[in-house]
Amino acid sequence: MRARRLPGRHRRAEGRQVTYREVIAIKEFRALWYGQGLSLLGDQLAQVALAVLVYDRTQSALATAAVYALTYLPSIVGGPLLAGLADRFARRGVMLSCDLIRAALVAVMAVPGMPFWALCSLVFLVVLLSAPFSAARAALLPEVLEGDMYVIGSALQNMTNQAVQMLGFAAGGAVIATMGPYRALALDAATFIGSALILVSGVHRRPAAHSEGGRPSMWTMTMAGARLVFGSKKLRTIVLFAWLCGFYILPEGLAAPYAATLHTGTLPIPVITGLLMAAMPTGTVVGAFLFSRFVSPPRRLRLMGWMAMLSCAPLIVTALRPPLAVVLAAWVLSGIGGAYQLAANAAFVQNVPAERRAQAFGLVQSGLMAVQGIGILVGGFAAERLGPEPVVALAGVTGVVTAAVLAMGWTESRGEIRAPS
Repeated sequence: MRARRLPGRHRRAEGRQVTYREVIAIKEFRALWYGQGLSLLGDQLAQVALAVLVYDRTQSALATAAVYALTYLPSIVGGPLLAGLADRFARRGVMLSCDLIRAALVAVMAVPGMPFWALCSLVFLVVLLSAPFSAARAALLPEVLEGDMYVIGSALQNMTNQAVQMLGFAAGGAVIATMGPYRALALDAATFIGSALILVSGVHRRPAAHSEGGRPSMWTMTMAGARLVFGSKKLRTIVLFAWLCGFYILPEGLAAPYAATLHTGTLPIPVITGLLMAAMPTGTVVGAFLFSRFVSPPRRLRLMGWMAMLSCAPLIVTALRPPLAVVLAAWVLSGIGGAYQLAANAAFVQNVPAERRAQAFGLVQSGLMAVQGIGILVGGFAAERLGPEPVVALAGVTGVVTAAVLAMGWTESRGEIRAPS
């Protein structure tokens, strides 16, 4: 039986390139887009506030790093276990619940004098709830946008995320210096409430994906999601393309020590660090715009392997110890290559049943967090012994080889995937 079309679901005329204006005109997409941007901006302020607060109270670099590490662990654990909530229950309801609970938890964190152990526990819970929220949003977006509209919407969200991250980190220090870390945390709590209000007013109610035929247990759904994602060669290849980011994200984790090696006295080391950390997100914004706006859907699939290699290849130049301008150009180019993730995301959505989409996204997201965390950890360990330049170059070489192997397998699989239209 053909499912009833919901008010927020849109198609475009065949054979015509989708524009950003058409996607932004859709009310439900705007609600998801605005809510995500508002919440993310608050999170960036909160990350800086937590770092300042923990270091100020403990005077321990290890304690500060440990709290930062807590932002990775819950997502790795929560993705496989909690993402399925967005398939068991109505996705808008899951997002609203997560927003309101996180607002309450962050509000408690904003109480002055909170014990350190309680602060760590609250951080863990807040990040843990991001897994079902992100899975619900990722699963809901293809229901709001069909075909190539989904790719354009994903590109717009990706560019917004990168821009908000750059703005949040750049302005976070100044904001916290003005209002203090506790008020910054209170502001983060308010952004979650704002996100919930936007979702209530702009996103339609939809039934749960498993509303018919009963709801399987969380363990059953987790195992079924793992079999779905890793039991198919096509999906395995797409997921491995996504996890390739562990190689080209590694340089961001080495930005501070790399900046020290590039310091010539012209620019302060913190400024160089900021430039390095902003280079790859800048390339990602440019690449996402160009790849989504000017490359046709079938061609995106054909270029995915080449773009994946481009995301890693520029990093090899660091072995020659070039000056700052060359390093920045290489990292921007690497970010442009990372736009292949748009094609990988669209192909993944197309091959996952709607009723299991949230669980599948949760598993992939957990893997993304794991490869990034492990990559940065291993890279930092190696950089202490070899220096940042050879480690970044080695990550580039390993990433290019891995991308080339995946590209050969992708050539065999992509013919079975219909490009979104």
